[in-house]
Amino acid sequence: MPFPSVSRRILVTAALLAAVPAGAQQWLHPDTIARTNQSMFRVLDQWPAPNETRTASGKPGSKYWQQQVDYAIRVAVDTTTHTVTGSERVSYHNNSPDALGYLWFQLDQNIDNPSLSEEMLSGEMLPRTVSPRALEFINARLDTKGYSITRVQLVSKSGQKMDAPYVMQGTQMKVPLTTALPTGGVQAVEIDWSYVMPESFASRNGRGAREKLRDGWEYLAAQWFPRAAVYDDVVGWQNDQFRGQGEFYLNFGNYDVSITVPHNHIVQSTGVLMNPTEVLTATQRQRLVQAMTSEKQVYIITKDEANTPVTRPAGTAPMTWRFKAENVRDFAWASSSGFIWDAAAFRYTPTSKPIEMHSLYPREALGVWDSLSTKAIAQTMRTYGKLAFEYPYPKASNIHGIVGGMEYPMIAFCGARPPANANAAVLKSVGYGLVAVTIHEVGHNWFPMIVASDERKWTWMDEGLNSYLEGMASMEFDTTWPRARLPLIAANIVGYMRNMDQVPLMTESDLIHRGFGPNGYTKPASGLYILREQVLGPQLFDAAFREYSAAWMFKHPQPADFFRSMMQASGDNLNWFWRGWFYSTHANDQAIASVDVQSADSLGMGARGRFYNRVSLENKGGLVMPVVMEFTYTDGSKERMKLPVSIWRNNEKKFEYGRFSQKEVQSVELDPDNALADINTANNKWSKPTAAIP
Repeated sequence: MPFPSVSRRILVTAALLAAVPAGAQQWLHPDTIARTNQSMFRVLDQWPAPNETRTASGKPGSKYWQQQVDYAIRVAVDTTTHTVTGSERVSYHNNSPDALGYLWFQLDQNIDNPSLSEEMLSGEMLPRTVSPRALEFINARLDTKGYSITRVQLVSKSGQKMDAPYVMQGTQMKVPLTTALPTGGVQAVEIDWSYVMPESFASRNGRGAREKLRDGWEYLAAQWFPRAAVYDDVVGWQNDQFRGQGEFYLNFGNYDVSITVPHNHIVQSTGVLMNPTEVLTATQRQRLVQAMTSEKQVYIITKDEANTPVTRPAGTAPMTWRFKAENVRDFAWASSSGFIWDAAAFRYTPTSKPIEMHSLYPREALGVWDSLSTKAIAQTMRTYGKLAFEYPYPKASNIHGIVGGMEYPMIAFCGARPPANANAAVLKSVGYGLVAVTIHEVGHNWFPMIVASDERKWTWMDEGLNSYLEGMASMEFDTTWPRARLPLIAANIVGYMRNMDQVPLMTESDLIHRGFGPNGYTKPASGLYILREQVLGPQLFDAAFREYSAAWMFKHPQPADFFRSMMQASGDNLNWFWRGWFYSTHANDQAIASVDVQSADSLGMGARGRFYNRVSLENKGGLVMPVVMEFTYTDGSKERMKLPVSIWRNNEKKFEYGRFSQKEVQSVELDPDNALADINTANNKWSKPTAAIP
């Protein structure tokens, strides 16, 4: 564990101090009755025992398994009624060691069904008076219906179809099988469905929605089809209800999707377009070829061409766009007649295959999207590729619309729309927002689209890790990026750390009752940044993070897998950090109780310096953390010391630190950079009394 600022003489002094008998053990969180190990440094007993599926090293075991689910889907959009109508064949591959007597499916659109949605049924009562705008909002929500399921059939190996006696359970659907699906078996299920895509304010989903813009309706389709639930080695069927806050846990598989839209619409989606000669003009195809040889954006549809006949092949009939995607855990798409479209290529090396980068946006987004969106995608590729792994998919698209920020494999929906007639300052601020949300949502391809954690349970495993990487990418995009906008800066989380009503990061997503953003995003991000910058050092942290990321690509890690992997690869026992930052709501409050200065000659050690400084440190918070001290001398010079967290092992409440100095100390300050989320900086500084030291 590197502590580069600790000099050799300090280590010698520490060794001398260690020879002095320590007092009685002092725990921060003592149990006065039980005579048990209560140290913050003790082993975490919440973790499941390692086995052949998940090892003690935090890696997948020799018998790791996960299910595969493939989809063939046909879907059409009626832009008059805004109805999405689809038919799918689901091929469920049972790779588990268990025979399955039924399959569970997620029906996320049912969150908007007043008779089925637990989220709606558990909502609070209406106020006694309702404004006209609120009434419109309430009625719109009550009028939504979720899915209309018109067919569920099991398909035998010979192709025979049999109606399945399915059971609706809120946002879940149970499909019994006629015979149990054995290990290695495949079951095909066909489902027909439809739903009305809501306007954003009418949906509790908050993700897929439609919006009327200057050039017509825009549709952002997300959670739009029945999806098979995950069956894994940890919980069996993960069939928690969808309440809107806890997100998604999904199977990897291959998709073949045909999307039928009005003739004048442009479609972008997960996957690779399979029929460009049918749905794109010769000019657009030529521009796409050009874009894939350029790092700078090339316009496939210019702002002058948007919503004009020149963007479409001849004819008026609806057009079907066909896309295929391999080894993805979800599928989303966008459709509009008013898209402006620019594209460019990204390469990790000059000879590597280009990754397609696409940005599609309406006229309303001009002023920021046309200059920043594709650049932000490229920055995501660079930073995430360096800190986690290189992007393995063939393309990444960013779509502007009513959904403020949401992610799916190879495609992101982002807001950040400039107001009309915005001045330069406003455009700059919106630009920061666009770059941040683009990096964040495109970055979700890494976590959780590829490192596919259970978002329905553990928000921090995708949002927190991704927010950390977002912050790193933002600083690389713009070295003057405002620190107040960075999710990984510890000072930005202090207010939340003071909140007595917070819950631990290790709280299931739907049970985070307050402060969801700080809990799921900024607290884990700032914690990881502290771990990198203040505990392990960038070299060890980055190597450990890359090892975890690579080990769990296209797999399903759990929290203990991450914790174990980071400790194994960094060579550091981090139980104290996980316990404090992730399993508790305790805060860091380090204080200087006193500073005593005496002449080194009085100790008979004048050869080591003129002064011997004793700094009495107190731990008034609930966390143990490293200590950073800055000494300012009477001549104005400064010297910084960094002490490891292990100083608290024998006494978690108090530590007496001693050091020699040639110069006289004027002041001492703890955490001078506000890097450790100290919630009370008023007790962090000591200054020499006015009277001179005798």
